[in-house]
This record gives sequence, structure tokens and C-alpha cells, in this order.
Amino acid sequence: MVSTAPPSTPVDGVDGGVGVTALLVAAARAIETHRDDSLAQDVYAEHFVRAAPASAGWPLRVEDAPDEDRNPLWGRFARYFGLRTRVLDDFLLRAAHTGVRQVVLLGAGLDARAFRLHWPAGCVIFEVDRAEVLAFKHRVLTGLSVTAKAARVPLSIDLRADWGPSLADAGFDPAVPSVWLAEGLLFYLPSAVETHLIDTVDRLSCAGSALAFEAKLEKDLLEYRDSPLYLSTKHQIGIDLLHLFSKEPRPDSAGDLAGKGWSTSVHTPFEFTRRHGRGPLPEPNDALEGNRWVFANKP
Repeated sequence: MVSTAPPSTPVDGVDGGVGVTALLVAAARAIETHRDDSLAQDVYAEHFVRAAPASAGWPLRVEDAPDEDRNPLWGRFARYFGLRTRVLDDFLLRAAHTGVRQVVLLGAGLDARAFRLHWPAGCVIFEVDRAEVLAFKHRVLTGLSVTAKAARVPLSIDLRADWGPSLADAGFDPAVPSVWLAEGLLFYLPSAVETHLIDTVDRLSCAGSALAFEAKLEKDLLEYRDSPLYLSTKHQIGIDLLHLFSKEPRPDSAGDLAGKGWSTSVHTPFEFTRRHGRGPLPEPNDALEGNRWVFANKP
């Protein structure tokens, strides 16, 4: 089922489960925005955090957090999300400035890229997520009276279903190049759903299309259950990421894309920390050790 407009009665779809992680990313983006050495600017992020009961009292500046940058959650983890935001912003804009005009954000959450990035004329941003999340987002943005900098199409689509036809019904054209983003999404999905998602992206992408997604390579996530990052997230804001992540073995989506003819590159976040001069670096018992950022292009 697809809807191109939020439900008439907004429901806060960020009060529990995976929805709360969208608030976590928004809080991290707010903190990044206020840093003197900010890598990414998102002036809308703090408004999402303030509007949701689940995030009441969360810091919006690093100096408001206990121990500031030494805090594993609001320091290191927030730095990770700030770096990820910058890297993926750059990826999307690079595609747009080389002529791609269709942008599909899978599991868009509280992503405000349609509003905060400077898109070339003619770009269309498809934001795919649960209806409740999109309704909350719509309510907050409507209250701010802001205007998107590109055509924006919010779509309530169940990614566990055959969602390709719904995207086409909303105006997506598989005959022209597109750029896809699955940011912080795949490791919450069952393996079969991830495989279906990657297959669908491949099927709907013509030559000149691109895709970026985040993956985890750990064989056993529970090996990191006592890592500072996971413990601080659980104890400070009540989000048990290990409970939310799928425990199934992950498919090799980068390898699958390569087998379908895509050119792929797989990177650790730490590579971009070194490139930009700020962000997380490896540490003992590191929950970020298995994180990979994958970039793929269809020739």
C-alpha cells in the first residue's frame, strides 16, 4: 500500500522500537550542527528531538551531555552519525550534480535532506518509510513552515512487500538514472527482506544509477553487548540496539550487486574519519568495528 501524503491524524511513530533510533540520529545531527568543527548542518534535527516525548531531555549540544565529548553516546556515537551524514550527503549531491534527478531514501526516517541540501533543478526526492514516522515528520516540518529545496514525495510503503509498483505509481521512472540511499536501515531487516530490497533496487535501476548503504559484518553482534557504545545507548536513553538488530546472518549485498554488474566499494567509517580529520577512530571492544559503508554504481 502506498500513500503520497501523511495520514490526516498524525501518530508519533517515533515513540518506541526502531522509530526511536530516528530520534537518536536526529539528536546526533543537532549536536553535530552546533559543533565548531561541524561536518554537517541540519537545523531541523533539534526540532524533531524536542517534539517527541521519547527524546525529552536529550542533549542538543555536546556541552549539555555528561562528560561532553568523552560520553560514548553523545560524544563518539554522535560523531559517527555526523560523519555518516556528511559522507552520504556528499554521495547524493555528487550523483545529482552529474545528472541524476531521482533520489530515493529508503527508510528515510527524520532525514531532512530535501530541505537542507542545495539540489539542482529538477530533482525529486522520494522518502520511503512507515506512515507513522512520515506523519510525525510532516507535523514537525509543517509547524516550522519550511519549504523543500526539491520536489518531495513522501511514501508510506512496507519494504517487506513488493514495493516497486508503489514507487512507480508515485512517479518514479526506472528508465532514467536514480540514486538510492539505505542509511542505517539494513541491519534491522530480516535477511530475506534485505535481499529483496537489493534485488528491487537493481531491477528499478538503469545504467548511471548509484546506491549507498550501511552494513554490519560481525558474525555475532552479542560479542559487543558490553561495549561502551551499546551500554551507554541502552542506559542513557533506553535504546537497546542489539535487541532491535536482526540476529540473522547477513547477506553479502555488496557481492550480490557486483554479481549483477555493479561496481562496488566497501569502506570502514574510520577511513572517512582520517579523510575529514574528525570522527570516530578504532578502540578496544568497538561496536563500530564491523560497520561498513558500501557505494555502488551501475555502469
